[in-house]
Amino acid sequence: MQRKSRQRLKIPKIRLIKRQQIWTLTVQGWVIFIATAAYLILLTITHVHPFLAVNSPIKAADALIVEGWIPDYGIQEALTEFNSGSYRLVLTTGGSIERGGYLTGYKNFAEVSAATFKKLGLAPEKVVAVPTPSVTKDRSYASAAEFQRWLSKSNINIKSINLFSWDVHSRRSWLLFKQILAPQIKVGIIAGKNQGYDSTKWWVSSEGVRTIMSETIAYIYARFLNWKA
Repeated sequence: MQRKSRQRLKIPKIRLIKRQQIWTLTVQGWVIFIATAAYLILLTITHVHPFLAVNSPIKAADALIVEGWIPDYGIQEALTEFNSGSYRLVLTTGGSIERGGYLTGYKNFAEVSAATFKKLGLAPEKVVAVPTPSVTKDRSYASAAEFQRWLSKSNINIKSINLFSWDVHSRRSWLLFKQILAPQIKVGIIAGKNQGYDSTKWWVSSEGVRTIMSETIAYIYARFLNWKA
């Protein structure tokens, strides 16, 4: 009886590993895989800046829209663009100034950039500040939406604009302005040149790496997750 009970109470075997057949790359396969991955990485590195800092202006646009937060030398670039084109107006956008407002007397970047244009010699009647309401997020979207509201209340007839943005921020701003203004208004884009790093070798500069990485993430977010950015 005891022998039979022992046979019935067999302890199951515990197996921690097992043998199975899997497919894996050969030496030649690994070489091709690594070479392809390296090529794609190199292609991305060399083409990401031109993609983000896009230039696609409209010929004979009615107005030049300038994002007012760009640096002073960017305003000079925008003024050169205005003088070389057939624009009727410069319209500046931009939100509240977080530092220095008490000293300068200006409340937002739109007013600062408009005053800079006038200081550089642009006739006052050719520049209009369109301040962006104070927001903590979605600033580019808010600028485009405020411009649309301002235009709907004004008696100015604008059918096409060129947006003057800054470096790798341009692709994202272009996306948002087109989302709001097109097809009623044609939107072109001009990317100002950032003098803070060499755009052809952005990966050797800490500023270039930070700028490219942050704007790439921001564009992907705006394009695929939330276009109010």
